[in-house]
Amino acid sequence: MRGLIRTFSTATTAIAFASFALVTNSVAQTAAPSSGVRTFKMQSTWPASSAAQDHFKLVVERIDKLTNGQIKIEALAAGQIVPPFEILDATSKKVIDGGHAISYYWVGKNKAAVLFAGPPGGPFGMDHTDYLGWMWEGGGQEMWTDLYQNTMKLNVVVFPGHPTSPQAFGWFKRPIKDLKDFKSMKCRQTGINAEVFSRMGMTTINMPGGEILPAAQRGVIDCAEWVGGIEDLRLGLHNVWKYHYTPGVHENNTIGEFFINSEVWKSFTPFQQEAIKSATRDAFLTWSTRFQKQNADALKELQEKHGVRVLRTPPDILNGYLKAWDSLAEEEAAKNPVFKKVWDSQRAWAAIVVPAKRFMYPPYSYVANYYWPEQNNKAAAKGADKK
Repeated sequence: MRGLIRTFSTATTAIAFASFALVTNSVAQTAAPSSGVRTFKMQSTWPASSAAQDHFKLVVERIDKLTNGQIKIEALAAGQIVPPFEILDATSKKVIDGGHAISYYWVGKNKAAVLFAGPPGGPFGMDHTDYLGWMWEGGGQEMWTDLYQNTMKLNVVVFPGHPTSPQAFGWFKRPIKDLKDFKSMKCRQTGINAEVFSRMGMTTINMPGGEILPAAQRGVIDCAEWVGGIEDLRLGLHNVWKYHYTPGVHENNTIGEFFINSEVWKSFTPFQQEAIKSATRDAFLTWSTRFQKQNADALKELQEKHGVRVLRTPPDILNGYLKAWDSLAEEEAAKNPVFKKVWDSQRAWAAIVVPAKRFMYPPYSYVANYYWPEQNNKAAAKGADKK
C-alpha cells in the first residue's frame, strides 16, 4: 500500500486524504450528532458511600461514553442539593435535572408506585429477568410512564435503575424466633414495607439510609432493614447490632429507578435518548454482576471479622409478610384503578413465565448443595452460636 501511495502525485494524495477526512468527519457526526458538551446536575437518595451510589455513577459514566462525551452528569449524593425524599418533585420542577432512587419511596403520592420497584413477593414469584421481561416486553415501562406523567402529574421520564435484591430481612438488637418477637420492636422501614410490617405488629419509623446508624446508636430504633451484604457493611450496621436475618420476601426482586426532567429529555437528540436508554440497561447488568460478588465477600467479612450472626429468617415471618402484602394489595386494587391495572398485568405475565421457569430450571439449591453442602453452613452457624 505504501508503494502504491508513493506513485500518487502530490495533488492526488491530497484529494485522497481530503476525501478520507470528509468520510471520517461524517461518521463522527453520526456518532455524536449534537454540537457542544452539556452538563447536568442529578441527585440520588443514597449516602455517598452506598453501593447504589456506585450504580448511579456507573450510569452517568456510560452515558458520557455512549454520547461521545456530549452529555456529562454530576452524580450527587443524598442531600447535596435537596433532601433525599424530595428529589422526584425537585426533578419535576427542574430544581435538579434528574435523580436516582427507588419508586416505593413515592407511595405517599400513589401506592401504585411500589409496583414499579419489583414489589413484595417478586411480584408473584418473578425474579429480575422475569420482571424486566414484563417491564420491557409486557407494557410495564409504558404503565410506569403513564403513572408518573398522567396520574401523578410529574414532569419526568423514568427508567429501571439498579437491582438491589434479594434483600435481607434486617438487623436486630436481639434474636427473633417468630412474629411475636418483633411486635414490640421499633424498626426502620420505608414505603409500602412500613405499612405491611405495621399490619404485622411492628412499630415502624421512616428515615433515609444516612440516618439509620445514628438512630441505632442512640437507641431510637431496635432494628432496621436497609439492603444486606455490601450495602449494610458500608453503612456500618454491624457496629451496633450483631443479629442479621436473611432472606426477606419484602424485597426479593427490587430494582431502583433513574429519572430525568421531561424538558431536559426532550432537549436530547433521538441518538442521545437511545444512548441513555442503552446506558441504563448496560449499567443494570454490569452492576448486578459486581453486586453479587460484593455481597458474597461482605457476608463473609461480617461473620468472620465482625462476629455477626447471620441467621435464617423464621418461615412464619416470611409467610406472614406475603399474606399481609396480598391483603394490602387487594384492598388497594379495589379502590385504585391504576394499581389494579398494573397489578393485574404483572399477575398475568407471572402466571405464564413463573410456572414455566420453575419447570425448566433446576432449583438453585439443587446443584449448589451438590458442590457446597448446606450442612457446612449449619456447622458455621452452630459455631457462631457458641461464641
